[in-house]
Amino acid sequence: MKRSPSTARRDFATIFLPGLTLFMLLVLWELGVKVSKVEAWILPGPSQIVTSLWQVRELLWQHGVQTIYETFLGFSLAIIVGIALATVIDWSETLRKAIYPLLIISQTIPIIAVAPLLIIWFGYGLLPKILVVALVCFFPITINLADGYRLVDREMIRLMSAMGAGPGRIFTMVKLPAALPFFFSGLRIAGTYSVMGAVIGEWLGASKGLGIFMTRSSQSYLTDRVFAAIILITCLSLLIFLIIEGAARLIMPWYYRQRETSLFG
Repeated sequence: MKRSPSTARRDFATIFLPGLTLFMLLVLWELGVKVSKVEAWILPGPSQIVTSLWQVRELLWQHGVQTIYETFLGFSLAIIVGIALATVIDWSETLRKAIYPLLIISQTIPIIAVAPLLIIWFGYGLLPKILVVALVCFFPITINLADGYRLVDREMIRLMSAMGAGPGRIFTMVKLPAALPFFFSGLRIAGTYSVMGAVIGEWLGASKGLGIFMTRSSQSYLTDRVFAAIILITCLSLLIFLIIEGAARLIMPWYYRQRETSLFG
């Protein structure tokens, strides 16, 4: 579909302006550090952070692989649990009333307070980190998918029932496709939090991972390395978001075509 010049300019501005703003902030940061002559262990400049990122790239890769592994396992567990819970809630109004409020209450408990308990119960191995990631990620997946099921067009369900379709066929042909946009919205939110969950788990006890790398670096006043790890964590989170977005476009081409038609048609 051909876009108008005004639309193309708007899309260009959407990409260009945030990049320009970030560049200006980095320049001001670099100038501020040099003019104020602040100690590098307090606040290193962007150039020093980039240099440190390159110097410790092999060490960051070793720790990053461990964090990615924990993130993948925890995120996968969150997806499985989230889909199961949302589907169970949708099938039974009684279960919705029993479980939904507990899901909301669970989010009032800080994950940083739960993580030490997981360490006590399961030790310093891989399992506590996986569970922390799952606890961080499962809520947006569950809630968004449950809302997607609930907001399906009831007229379409009644039509399918009148045509003799059973609950299973209605679910696969009507409810699930209609709920997919909500599901991927939850995945995007959970995906951006997943790496953070793994890092939180590593803060509390680990031998490898970006979280323990940051802890050791901060204890040694290597602030530039802490910022280098933050950059890598940010890049990993963005990569997960882009993978989810790509999967959404691959699985739901009809949804994006409809959205583009409504925006540009």
